[in-house]
Order: sequence, then structure tokens, then C-alpha cells
Amino acid sequence: MAMFVHLTPQANAARIRRAGVRAVSRHRDGGRGVYCFPVLESYTLTHQWLRELARHGGPRGLVAVQVRLPDDEPVTVGRYNRDPLATTAGDAVRRLAAMDDPRGWEVFLPRAVARREVQRVRAVRQVTGWRYFPNAHGVVPCTCAGCRVRGEYGSRRLRERRPHPDDGPPPPAPVLLRRVEAAGEPGDATALCEALRWFGLRRRGPVERLSRLVDHPEPAVREALADAVAGWSTPGVDALLERLAADPDPDVRELATAVVERGEERHTPR
Repeated sequence: MAMFVHLTPQANAARIRRAGVRAVSRHRDGGRGVYCFPVLESYTLTHQWLRELARHGGPRGLVAVQVRLPDDEPVTVGRYNRDPLATTAGDAVRRLAAMDDPRGWEVFLPRAVARREVQRVRAVRQVTGWRYFPNAHGVVPCTCAGCRVRGEYGSRRLRERRPHPDDGPPPPAPVLLRRVEAAGEPGDATALCEALRWFGLRRRGPVERLSRLVDHPEPAVREALADAVAGWSTPGVDALLERLAADPDPDVRELATAVVERGEERHTPR
């Protein structure tokens, strides 16, 4: 049996102890599953992803979920910016343990983790690992929309000092709504997904004007809608996400359900 560590926000700990780890992470090939890393002799290498993931992980930090998988369990292994290799859990552990520098490598399990496979959920030191990428210290950070984290300490000053040429500020909501209308009925999926991507960079948005996309025939549009409204504080978002949580497509359903549960955990009194 191979032992792995999955890092997740503290808010997910109780649900994972109850029901295991949901397959909510997206792989390079579009499939969903769980990212993890083998338990190695080095504590730092085992938990190397912690500081990078903590940039998106919520106010209470991350916890480590120890997962035991059969040696012949199909997984992929690879560095975060390279095409992964299809292999087994046991072989992935052997490959990474034999490397001189396995920083930036990851293992992807293309399914959820069952409750019986979770060995323990434990606290971890929140200062372990690298940020941005291995050996990033001394390298100018990227300010594109895919790399930056809204509200991160110093992010506004960094963007003002080094504006990214491909991004700039999100287009105003009226401009995005005109793009949604111009996409037609039910609407071109590519154009709608691009508009929704920009909407996702906003903190509020026109829920009532976008709610018709819940019934769009293309699952990618419905998934982009759930992703776009996930961080909004606009009234009506909860009802929209509840409709998406009952979507016939499993990927849309899983994403919307995860967003709803995160919102419930944030508002649960401690």
C-alpha cells in the first residue's frame, strides 16, 4: 500500500473525516480527481506544496489528509508544468523517492478518495514549502490573472508597479453583458465562457441577467457560470448555485456543490 498526503483547507476537515475527499480538482486532460504527494522521509518535501496552496486556502490555513492507496491504483505523476505520465501509485512513490529534487512534482488520482482510505487528518506547519514555483526567490512574480490572488498582501502595489500586458482591469459589467447578448441564443459556448471568466474576477455581478445560462445546453458554460459566481456576494447567488448543484452533468454538479458547501462552512458559527 502507498501512502500519500493531500493538502486541503481546514474548513474541509470535518467533511473529509465523514465522507472522504471529493474529486473536485481538474486535471490537464479535463478529468476530475484529487492531487496528492507521496509521504517521503523529508517532511519539507512531503508538504512542499503547502505555502503555494495556502495562497488560495482560506483564513484558517491547510491541513494534511493522509491517504492510503493500493500499489496498483492508476494515477498520473509529473511536474506541474509538464505532461504527466500514467502509472500506478506504487511506481509514483518509487519514482519521486528516487529523485534528487522532486519539488514541483505532483500525483493525480482520477477519482474521489473513499472514507476508508483516509488514514488521518492532521495539522501541518503553515510555513513549509515554496511559493509560486521552486527556486522562485529572487524572481519577479507574475501579475497575470491566473497567477495573482485577489486581496493577497502587497498584490495591489505589485500590480501598480508591474502591470501585466495581457490582462488589465476586467471589462465593466455592461460591456460583458453585451458580449453575452451578442453570443446569441442559447449562445456560442466559447464566447460565453470567455465573458464568464471575466465576470469571475469581479466581487459582485448581475445574477438575474446571467441566470438563463443555467439551462444552456453546453455543460462547459454551466460549469463556467458556477465558477464565475463562486466568489460573488450578490443576492441570488445561493439560489443559482443550488440549481447548478442539481445539474445533470456530474462535473457541473460537483463544482457547484463544493462552492455551496464552502459557503455554508464560512457562515457556520465556530
